[in-house]
Amino acid sequence: MTVESAFAGMRNVAPVVFRAGCPDCRGSFELAAGALRLAIGATSRTTFYSFTCPQCGASVRKPAGERIVELLTGGGVRTLRLHSTV
Repeated sequence: MTVESAFAGMRNVAPVVFRAGCPDCRGSFELAAGALRLAIGATSRTTFYSFTCPQCGASVRKPAGERIVELLTGGGVRTLRLHSTV
């Protein structure tokens, strides 16, 4: 099998983008996976995603439930697993 035949029929895939909003400036925008960070903690209180608002520059941190975690990890967002020291 050649490389050409192995990849025959595959199409270019559009990059994943996520819709987000800033609580400071109330801006609404789309962010690439590389602009977001996901932190997964031991509880829902320590699981969140963050980004910098492209409109006002504010650092934004929002809670991430199970569905959000699934979407972000599936879309290639860089993830940090927080471990308890206890």
